[in-house]
Amino acid sequence: MPASEPMPGCARSSRSPLRLGDIVPFTTVDWPGRLAAVAFCVGCPWRCPYCQNHLLWSPDAATSTLDDLLALMRERQGLLDGVVFSGGEPLMQEALPDAIAQVRSLGFEVALHTGGADPARLEAILPQLSWVGFDVKAPWDAYERITGVPGSGDAARESLRLVLASGVAMEARTTWHPALLSTAEVERLARDIAQEGVRSWAVQAYRHVGTDGSLPRETVYPSDVPEGVAGLFESYEFRRA
Repeated sequence: MPASEPMPGCARSSRSPLRLGDIVPFTTVDWPGRLAAVAFCVGCPWRCPYCQNHLLWSPDAATSTLDDLLALMRERQGLLDGVVFSGGEPLMQEALPDAIAQVRSLGFEVALHTGGADPARLEAILPQLSWVGFDVKAPWDAYERITGVPGSGDAARESLRLVLASGVAMEARTTWHPALLSTAEVERLARDIAQEGVRSWAVQAYRHVGTDGSLPRETVYPSDVPEGVAGLFESYEFRRA
């Protein structure tokens, strides 16, 4: 989908304000090595069934604004390192670049959680980011099975390449439900992203709590990860809820 065309969950008006579903004032886990606040942006063009933030898919889920975030960060100057823009999919909001600039003007660093749904918007903000947590959902040709959107794998691959080329610190992470990805596909994905240049990868075991309940209550374990894939990366982690 061309970047110039509206995507589901994305408002194109230049007057559109930043729409946040929640603001978490303190986290130690959403940005490795940093103390941060998390701003959860509403809107997402993809419909991944394991999403634990599915209530944020709709733009109507907004309950907070950029003013709320900036007020919080002014109170946290000297106490926090930065802000993580998460979602939903933050790239779906045209107001994101301005929000990032205003957060940085207060002396904070900025990180982004993204699936890479809009490569053009990602490329525009990469110089302002200190870290990216990039959701790699499947082998590129299997993305539609996860997202429900044709062509989503092409967008994600282009976005990943942009992050890697930028030199911004990043971590790739993959949520694994056995009904969505086979062991062979997880191995293929790992080898693909390692070849692209990813050096840090986390496998996240599916957890049922917080999802829309459409997937079976199954999960995976460290022993399910294909032998040898951990060695493809400088940093590898298996995460459980």
